[in-house]
This record gives sequence, C-alpha cells and structure tokens, in this order.
Amino acid sequence: MNRNDTTSAGPAIAPLIDHTILKPEARRADIERTCAEAVQFGFAAVCVYAAWVPLVAGRLRGTGVRTCTVAGFPHGAATTASKAFEAAEAVQSGADEVDMVLAVHAVRDGDLRRAEDDVRAVVKAAGGRTVKVILETGLLTDTEKVAACRLCVAAGAAFVKTSTGMGAGGATVADVRLMRATVGPGVGVKASGGIRTLADAMAMAEAGANRLGTSAGVAIMAEAATKQTTAPKWQ
Repeated sequence: MNRNDTTSAGPAIAPLIDHTILKPEARRADIERTCAEAVQFGFAAVCVYAAWVPLVAGRLRGTGVRTCTVAGFPHGAATTASKAFEAAEAVQSGADEVDMVLAVHAVRDGDLRRAEDDVRAVVKAAGGRTVKVILETGLLTDTEKVAACRLCVAAGAAFVKTSTGMGAGGATVADVRLMRATVGPGVGVKASGGIRTLADAMAMAEAGANRLGTSAGVAIMAEAATKQTTAPKWQ
C-alpha cells in the first residue's frame, strides 16, 4: 500500500492505531514483527507488557512510533503504589505512554477520591509521559462512566480509554460518544476492545476516538487499501 495515497482509508486510520500485542505467549520474534509492522504502516504506538519495553523502545527509536505499556493490567485492583512503580519503571525503560487500569472497584463503590488519587499517582510517576486510563466501561453504568472520565481529567490523564479487551465487553460507539462528550476536545479518547475491521475503526473515530487500541491493525490496513474514504472526524 502506498502510505502517501491520501484518498485511501489507510492514512486516515493508521496514525490513530496503537498496535497491540498483549498475548502472554508472545515471543521476541512476535514483538519484533509487531514493531516492524507499526513502522511500516505509520501506527501511533506499539503497546506491550512492561517486560518488552526496552526491546520495543530500541526498535522504535527514531521512527516516530511510540512505545506504550500497561500498568495495573488487566483488572486495576493493584495498589496505587504498585501502579505508580510500574509506570515509573516503564518510563525509565523507555516507555513514552502508559495505559493504566482504573481502580474500577473504587468507582463502583462510589469512592471517587480514591480512584482519582490512584490516577494522579500514576500521572506523577510517569513524569510527563502520556497516561491513558482504562475505564473498563463494560463494568460501569453510564453515570459511573461519566464520573470516571471527570476524575481522570481532574487527575491529569491525557486520555480516557474504553476497555482492556480482556474484561466484560469492549469498545462501543455509544461509550466513545459519551466519553468524548464528557471530556471535551482537550483530552484524548481511546477506543479498545473488539476493534477488528475497518468499519469498526472508522465508527469509533467518527464517534470521537482519536486513538484505537487493536491487535488487528495489519488486517485493518489491508482492508483499507481496497477502499476509498475520507479522514475520520477526530484525526
């Protein structure tokens, strides 16, 4: 595919994709291939477990593709101190971005201060790097989703994110719209969980997502190469 072909869907979608490989069975060759694919297509980032951050950061250095990792993953039930440590260690190892999991249990209990402090500690530990907070929207009511978005913004998060992809449900257009309406234009919205086709990706982008977490990025780009479309609203 010609990455300079501005009439195809590829250039519209590629810069939004966090090319994700969070399979526990992944080996070094899988991680290296994922990095090469991200560079080839011009994806936003490669998202891996922390153990792979030094390798990924080295492979991506100078390419413009960011190194992303996770903290408190996948349940968000780790202590605040451990999440903050994960973030600080990851940044020291070369991570540009940290996708942390919200203290979902605290939000469900109505303890929003605890959840906000949890996010704030990770933001501080990340030392200015991008922090995206995974809400695990499939476990929350709409009222809880709004409250979670607001506390994330108050705590200094750069993005709110729908799902881990390993919990109940995944990204939905309705959730992305709700999150975008809540955080406004100044905070990112990342849709993740179940995004496997070009139609999925375009729908999330049109709903307000400006980052897409998916392990199907290459398949989406292959599909995009055969179709003509305009850039999504939130690129």
